[in-house]
Amino acid sequence: MCSARLRQRAPSAQAVATGRLPNYVLRWHKLGRDGSGKCNAAYAGGDSSVLWGVLFDIPCAEKHLLDRAEGLGVGYDEREVEVVVETGTRRALTYVARPSHIDDSLRPHVWYKDYVLRGAREHGLPEAVVAALATVETLA
Repeated sequence: MCSARLRQRAPSAQAVATGRLPNYVLRWHKLGRDGSGKCNAAYAGGDSSVLWGVLFDIPCAEKHLLDRAEGLGVGYDEREVEVVVETGTRRALTYVARPSHIDDSLRPHVWYKDYVLRGAREHGLPEAVVAALATVETLA
């Protein structure tokens, strides 16, 4: 969600909306290349589950750069989702962890959690969401 971090991977990326992804939750259980936990949009089902986030417009010419940085086809797959935004719904692509790369015992590094928190604050996600992110246990 941190614009500066995303632009390191896709330089022309532009935030277009914040939104909610019903029936999903944020998990920090995707095995990263460094052995730590990375974020995953995990399907949870149930009417009370919701994942807040940010929609970005990423030019087609730069998407392959982001796919490579994120590990598309290795640790993540791509999924089309319907995101609820202020004006209705929008289709979007998101990365979801492959089952082979999920380990619920993983924790993120402090620097990684800080990027997620910075993005949540930058884009004005609800304070309860920011507060919940701040409670995530880290490796160090």
